[in-house]
Amino acid sequence: MTELARLDAVGQADLVRRGEATAVELVDAAIERIEALNPRINAVVTPLFEPAREEARRPLPQGPLAGVPFLLKDLGAGQAGVPQTAGSRAFRDFRPTSDSPLVSAYRSAGLLIVGRTNTPEFGNHSTTEPVLFGPTLNPWDLERTVGGSSGGSAAAVAAGMVPAASGGDGAGSIRIPASCCGVFGLKPSRGRVSRAPAGEEIGGFNVRHAITRTVRDSAALLDVIAGPVAGDPYFAIPPERPYLEEVGRSPGRLRIAWSDQAPLGTAVDPECVAAVRDTAELLASLGHQVEEAAPMFDAGVMIGPMVLVWAVGNLEDATEAERILGRPLQPEELEETTWELVEHGRRFSALDLVRAVEELGAAARAIGPFFETFDAWLTPTLARPPERLGVLNRSQGGAEEWWRFDCEFNAWNPIANITGQPAMSLPLHFTHGGLPIGSLISGRYGHEATLFRLGGQLEGARPWADRAPPTHASPEGIARG
Repeated sequence: MTELARLDAVGQADLVRRGEATAVELVDAAIERIEALNPRINAVVTPLFEPAREEARRPLPQGPLAGVPFLLKDLGAGQAGVPQTAGSRAFRDFRPTSDSPLVSAYRSAGLLIVGRTNTPEFGNHSTTEPVLFGPTLNPWDLERTVGGSSGGSAAAVAAGMVPAASGGDGAGSIRIPASCCGVFGLKPSRGRVSRAPAGEEIGGFNVRHAITRTVRDSAALLDVIAGPVAGDPYFAIPPERPYLEEVGRSPGRLRIAWSDQAPLGTAVDPECVAAVRDTAELLASLGHQVEEAAPMFDAGVMIGPMVLVWAVGNLEDATEAERILGRPLQPEELEETTWELVEHGRRFSALDLVRAVEELGAAARAIGPFFETFDAWLTPTLARPPERLGVLNRSQGGAEEWWRFDCEFNAWNPIANITGQPAMSLPLHFTHGGLPIGSLISGRYGHEATLFRLGGQLEGARPWADRAPPTHASPEGIARG
């Protein structure tokens, strides 16, 4: 169990391919790790152990990750007949009737789904503390947040339950928990992964991908799910070669900007400042041209227009819940901050929504020329180390007030969701108290290959995959419980 926990997904698939382990052995080991650790950190909310075992006993697809145990975020990854709650009491009994194309792609790659992971209601918070399932606890410090909204997935990967788990990123929801949990998280370009069978989200903020321990696992998983589904209105230009082949290639000498100043002028923790400056020095030592700079744009769009669009999305989710239930939602079926967003969304007209989307588009065009000069932009992933539990999920008196409060923590991530650019959080640093701090690198639209090359170079220069938190699937980590 311990030895398998230290292997990434590509490594585990290689064992199966060479006949040195069976899919049943990998799944059983993952289940053993989940059973040992989940009571402590609450990352997996829907175990699917027996279906995974049954699938592991059958002939596997000839996919690149055949036999590898995997977890799905309980939001945006529908499975036929399996509860999909979106972290909400309103959806506690909802079960899709078919697998989503995303899940079908994972299955075709040979991944074996052993469970679903915790997420905040509708993916709203930068922490994973839903009323429905309770908080997920950080394996590095059980009193700290794992981030959100892919927090259950990040905690499970950090603790060694599985090598990788799915996620989604609408305002940093892959990169925030990657930073808080000391793992790797990449948000792909808009249109890289189909949103089917859902319609196209207003604003186009959200994109699906995964949280992993290694860069090569992220690349291998993106190879599995990238590309359009019939009927998609747009998609990103296909890559020149598989992303897995980019990891280990030289990125060349890149021109990289860096900044430690938050766009909205909020305070940045000194340890986050020190971390990003150290990363800038590391990049310079690797031969890149590094200079202090940041794109110029109206940062106010991160508050008014973005929260309007986000609130309308919550109103849409609430309306869908009422359609499924066949009745109006009761006050106790949504959390306070969700109701605030729903009511905020009701205040605006269709014209207001169109104007908000136009303002966000203007900001994206203002940022675009910066990436014609620079290949990448480095900042801290978050303005503070992982917060204590019970801070980021509190009402601040209204939707816009809560969003502004959240942006004081999640200061940079929403920018790449507005522009549609790819961005990755790398676990290169730790606080003096041993908490992980991510470094965020955003790239040009459609250029995930450059980020995978650069991520692989940084991982080689400062390896992180073998650094385990106190709560981990090792004899010492399990004994601490």
